Amino acid sequence: MISSAQIRAARALLGIDQKALAALADLSVPTIQRMEASSGDVRGWVGSLTKVVDALNRAGVELIGEGASSAPAGRGVRLRAPEVPPLAEGLPDERG
Repeated sequence: MISSAQIRAARALLGIDQKALAALADLSVPTIQRMEASSGDVRGWVGSLTKVVDALNRAGVELIGEGASSAPAGRGVRLRAPEVPPLAEGLPDERG
């Protein structure tokens, strides 16, 4: 599975926008937008998900599954569970 956060992070690492990813994956921009708007794991057509993963791999992004080790090559990023949950937007924090 791939998460919406992984897709957004991969695009950021590559310095590309949704239009460029859509072109790389041979998908429409609205399809990429829907994938990125998902919460958690992206749900959709397996073929579309495969196209995105393949396009990111060709561009040099290695998607790392939760609990999986990464190969010792190149730079990378891994999102882990936060020690403190992030504050909800618009809600005041304890500082006021």
